[in-house]
Amino acid sequence: MAQKLNQIIAIEKGAKNRLYSAITELHKNAQKADLYYGFSKNYEPKEEGGEQFPPEQKKVMMRADDVLAETKQLFTEFLDITATKDFANVEAKADVTVAGQTLIKDAPVPYLLFLEKQLTDLRTFVEKMPTLDESDDWRRDEASGLFKTDPTRTHRTAKVQEPIVLYDATEKHPAQTQLITKDVIVGYWTQVKQSGAITRGDKRRLLERVEAVLAAVKSARETANSVEAPDKKVGADVLGYIFA
Repeated sequence: MAQKLNQIIAIEKGAKNRLYSAITELHKNAQKADLYYGFSKNYEPKEEGGEQFPPEQKKVMMRADDVLAETKQLFTEFLDITATKDFANVEAKADVTVAGQTLIKDAPVPYLLFLEKQLTDLRTFVEKMPTLDESDDWRRDEASGLFKTDPTRTHRTAKVQEPIVLYDATEKHPAQTQLITKDVIVGYWTQVKQSGAITRGDKRRLLERVEAVLAAVKSARETANSVEAPDKKVGADVLGYIFA
């Protein structure tokens, strides 16, 4: 449904403040790599009756899939609101086309400028996202949606005192002994690492798609012309392409 320009501007102002605040907070948390990683550890003593330790666990607090999905939703709404205003305020327009696929048809110059800025920010956002540590072998666990490593087993030692004979006993003297301290294996830890980070390959492909859209936007901006366009919904197509 078409709206008057002053209505569109009023809607954009409030939405812009709300969305920028949400995206900024999400951006800050997305760069905290520790929130993407977790583990679970269980201890078993080597011998029956050996010292017990409670399991240890650190939950994965953030998953790349969830962060990207929320980012996609926020950027989609933001792009749509601004598109409605900019399309209604200019006459110059051009299509944004990538590899023969038209992502935005008849995009006006102000929106192309806005879109270029948002895509540049999105590229920075993706660049900052933690990736899986390549020193470990990861596999995706379909049940949890996280990446996991195979279990690794390490031992735990304890210091135990044992007597040694310095001099054997004789008819006139008892044996002389001395206590020594030895490190003895008393149990084992089994650890499975968990991660909600993104793979390097997925990150690279996302960045390539962002760059492709950016190049198309810059090209379209040079010759863009547009007419008034009511209630534009373009964010889903743009973000759908990037996060495909």
